[in-house]
Amino acid sequence: MLRDKKDSLEGKRVLIIGSGKIAQAVAKKLVEYKAKPITLSDLSGHIYEPDGFTDGKLTTINQIKADRGALLGRYIISSTSAQFNQPENILEIPCDICIPCGRMNELDDAAVNMLADNGCKMIVEGGNAIVTSSARKVMKKRGITYGPHTMTMTGPALMHKLGENASDELFKAEVSRVYKEVKNTASEFNVRGDLYAGANIAGFLRVANVMTAHGSV
Repeated sequence: MLRDKKDSLEGKRVLIIGSGKIAQAVAKKLVEYKAKPITLSDLSGHIYEPDGFTDGKLTTINQIKADRGALLGRYIISSTSAQFNQPENILEIPCDICIPCGRMNELDDAAVNMLADNGCKMIVEGGNAIVTSSARKVMKKRGITYGPHTMTMTGPALMHKLGENASDELFKAEVSRVYKEVKNTASEFNVRGDLYAGANIAGFLRVANVMTAHGSV
């Protein structure tokens, strides 16, 4: 998505909502690509690292979350730079990209507007249906690029297809293939740039083709 805009993740401030396995894996990969994951959150609130989490800090987070029942608030003891629940609303923190890995329908119209007001240019779902249907319309109006869960959550299926020992390069190639398919499908069906519609149409076509091949249609 960024490559299409002649851009990259390097230096991007990324707001992550959540702190489960997916959120932590996203944060680790962002560091690898020289982006700055600046937040993680759970029921206790959110941790904000203004200069971004490092691999070492993410290891500390992992250790805390591995302790059954432990919440992120404990992290503040081990960091001199982290802020806990400051500001009160995580969406007030300026960012370039937001990757919500929390519950369904967590980002509504007001949430998307707040993100946009604070500089967010892209929202990539790290969980199922986190952005509400009306909030998707707000994103279009505010010019926010959207990576829908119908496209981004194909990761587990790709890993199953490739096998656990597949290289990062092979996985990256498969992710690029899925993105191109979704993007091209959106263009073909006159919804150019709408990756949500493109992913839904592409998914429907795959199912229809399989059914046709098996004589069900």
